[in-house]
Amino acid sequence: MRSKSNTIRTNRAVTTLATLLAGALALTACSSSDDKKGGTESSSTTATGSGLDLPKLDGVNLEVAAVWTGQEQKNFKQVLGEFEKRTGAKVTFVPAQDPIINFLGSKIAGGQPPDVALLPQPGAIKQAVDKKWAKPLGPQAQAELAKNYSQGWQGIGKVDGKQYGVYYKAANKSLIWYNAKAFENAGAKEPKTWQELLTAAQAVYDSGVTPFSVGGADGWTLTDWFENVYLSQAGPDKYDQLAQHKIKWTDPSVKQALTTLAQIWGKKDYVAGGADGALQTEFPASVTQTFTGGDQPKAAMVYEGDFAQVNIGETKAKVGTDAKVFPFPAVGSTAPVVSGGDAAVILKDSKGAQALATFLASPEAASIQAKLGGYLSPNKNVPASAYPNAVQQTIAKALIASGDDFRFDMSDQAPQAFGGTPGKGEWKDLQDFLKNPKDVAGAQAKLEKDAAAAYGSGS
Repeated sequence: MRSKSNTIRTNRAVTTLATLLAGALALTACSSSDDKKGGTESSSTTATGSGLDLPKLDGVNLEVAAVWTGQEQKNFKQVLGEFEKRTGAKVTFVPAQDPIINFLGSKIAGGQPPDVALLPQPGAIKQAVDKKWAKPLGPQAQAELAKNYSQGWQGIGKVDGKQYGVYYKAANKSLIWYNAKAFENAGAKEPKTWQELLTAAQAVYDSGVTPFSVGGADGWTLTDWFENVYLSQAGPDKYDQLAQHKIKWTDPSVKQALTTLAQIWGKKDYVAGGADGALQTEFPASVTQTFTGGDQPKAAMVYEGDFAQVNIGETKAKVGTDAKVFPFPAVGSTAPVVSGGDAAVILKDSKGAQALATFLASPEAASIQAKLGGYLSPNKNVPASAYPNAVQQTIAKALIASGDDFRFDMSDQAPQAFGGTPGKGEWKDLQDFLKNPKDVAGAQAKLEKDAAAAYGSGS
């Protein structure tokens, strides 16, 4: 977290980042066939700034756990395959469930922790350290991090001044993807402000298409909606205070953000399937239903991060032509920039585990997955040319250009019991609010009760 003295600098950087995105995201993508294929040339991908030296690990077996599924898991396995090729180690991917801390707890209790886990929340890293599960990174991994990452990305992988996490994957969570044909038919324009977003939504609705697809079955998508509105409207200082529970969820700033969200969530026929339908729609389906159905998709817009491209890749839509994107509009004075990410953390310290963490901190590793699409790296030495299309290249450049000036996903900073558990805490409370967006006070009371319990216990 950054102090109040950095607020002006942060606001300026956020404005710059939003401008960069706004100016370039309308680019027509290069051929996106690489998004769907592109799997066989990963070992030849070049990257700058590393000159990585990895040990020989013949006969070493490693396990890596992450919650990634589908194409994302498949793409990451190509990265692990390159590590195997370079070192001689054998690496097994272990599919984990949310919340990953609970999953790891059962593995550790059974005496079978994975060697490395990809943790999707800074709060989860802290818990792993507090439980004495996580092992600090060794000198080679730390040197690779120092070479390739800004201080901000290094800092969120630290606990009590020690480096535990390598942020292998990042996300720009301040994007809205839209069906270009649906916008064209409605005469809608890319909005820069919240009011313009509502105007575009009405134009889409009047043309006979539902404006928004919401993956409400996955509560984390709803927390991301809230965070973008809150950051833009309340500002970075309040955002930091709420993230640390230094102000309560009953604060007037939270009331304002929920009331603003209700302008979409509470508008009849603005959400595909209504609230009930949204609550049964998982994130991948929320994306694919926006880009299938020809002139009559189930919705014209879907909010989520750059990683939505993986799901768009499962449709016939081409990123940059059929599927376009604009930055999350400014609700207050500046557009929000919210980031997320997954950090590699060592649970079983060994030469092999340290080598894998070092590899994941390198531009070589990130460039392999960058080429496959639907992935963003905070590693500043990954060349923009590693990304498969102009849209993705622009998003990557914008993330690196922001340096240390970004705000990390708020729910990911929270104790996992509040910010990262299906059916509980903030996820459940915002699902209930989606169902009944008129009850702002009730939602605030529930959020505060659950936050107080989780932050109080540190769980």
